[in-house]
Amino acid sequence: MSASTSLSFFSSSLFLSSSHNKIPKLTSLSTTKPQYSLKSLSISCQVATFPILSFTGEKIGETYLDLKSAPPETARAVVHRGIITDQQNKRRGTASTLTRGEVRGGGRKPYPQKKTGRARRGSMRSPLRPGGGVIFGPKPRDWSIKINRKEKRLAMSTALSSAASERESVICVEEFGDKFEKPKTKEFIEAMNRWGLDPKEKVMFLMMDVSDNVGLSSRNIGTLRMLTPRTLNLFDILNADKLIMTPETVDYLNASSLQFNMATGCDEILECFFRCDVSWIFFDAYLLSVLGPEMQKQREMKMLMQQTDGEEFSNHLDLGSLPFI
Repeated sequence: MSASTSLSFFSSSLFLSSSHNKIPKLTSLSTTKPQYSLKSLSISCQVATFPILSFTGEKIGETYLDLKSAPPETARAVVHRGIITDQQNKRRGTASTLTRGEVRGGGRKPYPQKKTGRARRGSMRSPLRPGGGVIFGPKPRDWSIKINRKEKRLAMSTALSSAASERESVICVEEFGDKFEKPKTKEFIEAMNRWGLDPKEKVMFLMMDVSDNVGLSSRNIGTLRMLTPRTLNLFDILNADKLIMTPETVDYLNASSLQFNMATGCDEILECFFRCDVSWIFFDAYLLSVLGPEMQKQREMKMLMQQTDGEEFSNHLDLGSLPFI
């Protein structure tokens, strides 16, 4: 398979570069540049379309994936930090060795210091002898790395946007959970062939719910990963050659991205008002006009404000209860 149609970690368009001195760029369908200097405006939303196939393999329509993604100049760094954090946090860090002071025995001097003609020994548990301690061996440690929640979401959405921009690598298949009457790997492989998939390739299925028959039919295929939005992770996105989604999953991702954008946009508004000396009455009215009545009903906002005399009091705004913050 050509490198241009692969989503794997080393051959994805996210990591391809014609020159070592040139930063690779994500495939972008929009070249508009931000007109303002707010931080969050450096994050762009890319719309990518891909076909919808029926269970028999016929094209029945098209769908789109509209996710917030990092700009090309920072996309590689964002995704790299996300994948490194994901892999580091999976390390258990339980490797442990014994030093010469922790190994059992070795308290008595094995033989006199002199008159033997041999090298001087003070303990039988010296690291130089068999059964001795280990020099600078591993000890239990914490390998975890902290990453912001929004940064992790941005890394995953950027990887998905890069995958969706390659039309031959992402396919949307109609819901097929009820198509399998019983677990049968042979029937599942036949369905993959109808969708233009090779069982030898690394394929990732992203579904809202994996039925028992589908899960049992696909688990014998070693190169296949069956995930849900709850178990979706950055490594499987980058490691897959093909990405298969259902229309329900696409709608869920688009809806989640929309709510994430609204929450981030609210942070922008608050940041602007914190930097400016604006009346809180006008701030409250502007916030309600932007968020709308539905988001106002979802939560009761609270926020500490400072009066002109320096006293703090609680009002009815609470940023922490915004969705996806």
